[in-house]
Amino acid sequence: MGNMPEYRTGRVVFGSEAAIAAAYESFRVQPIDETRLAADRSAAFPPKRRTIAGEASVAGVGTFQGSSKQTLTFAPSERKGWWIRRMDLPEQLDTKVDISNLWTSAQNLVMRSGSPHNYLRMVEHIVALKAGLGLDDVLLKVKSGDPPLFDQSSLPLVKAVEHAKIVEKADDATYVTVKEPVAFGGKRGDFLLFLPAEDGERNLRIDCAISWNTVIGSQRVLFDATGDTFRYAALARTNATRRQYILAKTVGRLFAATRNWGYNDRNILIHGRRYYTEPRFPVGGKFLEPVWHRATLDLMAALSLTGSHRFAGTVVSYRAGHTLDCDAVRALYRNDLLCYL
Repeated sequence: MGNMPEYRTGRVVFGSEAAIAAAYESFRVQPIDETRLAADRSAAFPPKRRTIAGEASVAGVGTFQGSSKQTLTFAPSERKGWWIRRMDLPEQLDTKVDISNLWTSAQNLVMRSGSPHNYLRMVEHIVALKAGLGLDDVLLKVKSGDPPLFDQSSLPLVKAVEHAKIVEKADDATYVTVKEPVAFGGKRGDFLLFLPAEDGERNLRIDCAISWNTVIGSQRVLFDATGDTFRYAALARTNATRRQYILAKTVGRLFAATRNWGYNDRNILIHGRRYYTEPRFPVGGKFLEPVWHRATLDLMAALSLTGSHRFAGTVVSYRAGHTLDCDAVRALYRNDLLCYL
């Protein structure tokens, strides 16, 4: 698909420099399956902070409780950033969606502050809307720590925000980027690269590749973060191997980390030697649902943990997952690697 982009790996913040270099070579030669670059990168989102004009609720089966219906409400906010309010815990303060309030990323992202009970699990598919829609200031109202699941993945959340209507505020949006190219390496041939925004640009570009030893195989997408692209990708569901799905439905019920009772053959993509549920996003003989989910509803969720600021620059991801994403964002703060634009 034309010239393949080249990136500077830059300073290695953590991980093996040799392993990152080897993984980068595998990434570099992997073909791009779909490209969605903006004609004008400077116009991805308006320069003013944005919130919503009114409230909008969406309900679905609970991710972890399964039989219990859960409701999530988006509400306007005068405060900067995204906030989570547990309506069933009125004595607790709202939790700001920020890397400092990330409790764990082992299986999914869990935000928590104050009491151990004041949490919301699997927030990634919700808070990704911050970076994906350029939506800066929102209050999320929930009545439990268990978010709803949908057959259309996060598209119902996007539609709820659209129904509430995104509006601009008087304040200018604020942006952070990395001071220099930096790299983060995992332990399974995975890495992340963060590159600074160029020439004062205030936008986000993502080059994301995955490689699975299942029917999913190798997939890669290159895109600029725009509302249209995020809405397109929001239909991409979580994926699980058939073994993981069976585990969640049997002995996995005994353990909180795998107690995904709400999973069914409609709201997740089940795969192995073949697809056990109907895959989405057919492109060039592949079904790119897994890589679009990874690039937007997972990676962009981690990039939304920059508090009240928008992240700008280029992020390259190869075979990475939740833990590497969040460890990298945390390391950006711990090592003073971010600056304001």
